[in-house]
Amino acid sequence: MSKTLIVLLGPTGVGKTDLSIKIAQHFNTVISSSDSRQVYREMSIGTAVPEKEQLEAVKHHFIHTHSIHDYFSSYECEQQTLELLSNLYKEKDEVLLVGGSMMYIDAICNGIDEIPTIDPELRNEVVERTKNEGVESLRMQLKQLDPVFYNQVDLKNTKRVIHAVEVCLMTGKPYSELRTNTRKKRDFNIIKVGLNRDRAELYSRINSRVDLMMKDGLLKEAQALFEYRHYNSLNTVGYKELFEHFEGNTSLDEAVELIKRNSRRYAKRQLSWFNRDKEIEWFHPDQEDEVIQYIENKIKKEA
Repeated sequence: MSKTLIVLLGPTGVGKTDLSIKIAQHFNTVISSSDSRQVYREMSIGTAVPEKEQLEAVKHHFIHTHSIHDYFSSYECEQQTLELLSNLYKEKDEVLLVGGSMMYIDAICNGIDEIPTIDPELRNEVVERTKNEGVESLRMQLKQLDPVFYNQVDLKNTKRVIHAVEVCLMTGKPYSELRTNTRKKRDFNIIKVGLNRDRAELYSRINSRVDLMMKDGLLKEAQALFEYRHYNSLNTVGYKELFEHFEGNTSLDEAVELIKRNSRRYAKRQLSWFNRDKEIEWFHPDQEDEVIQYIENKIKKEA
């Protein structure tokens, strides 16, 4: 296998974007994003989409390519990214994948079970039920439809509970029966580079970034999306806290503090997930030369 997918991953706010530009330029390649929210064109500030200059410096894929009204899951991400890579490898030997969305990166590198596309009408019904009856109603339905997955899933992860119920209703089969978790073979090499910082340093960056987002207009961006707050694409840190504020449940200051807290918690979950993967080589974002040298050595070794 002469083609290589370089995967640059790490927690939110760690500094992936700046280093990704330098790596892509060094290897004369493009960037494919594996961020589950930067893909939506209606969301920019709250998803920390790269600056205009950065997007112009290197060609990016899967940035603002879909709408919040589109269905875009881990499976769609896998299929569309593999199709993109197939085309890119006709001209490039290396492609850079950048992001922090654990399920998306895992789907691209290891594959994901083929789950049927959910009928929009069914999805709307489930969303409405969640809005009217609360997620606990869906948890109980999941327990009835698929007790195996009910005992496996994080019941606090509303998105996964909803998706499992949708699949059960769509197929008439338990979601757990459709998940084989079999790793798929790829026809390219994969090099994984992780970025991390000291915990205090990372959390300080996250807090500062939230302040900057608010200064740049996150409040206005969230207001424009408020009517779609029940969409799965908007069930994400930075927006859902402001939606709670718009509904009168918190003050603006409280909402901002919750965004910071939930962003820090998300970063912690990301690191816990990534730390299980022994294929990842970890660096500080400032170790630009060391990262590039590591990648070059791995490419030569696997050639």
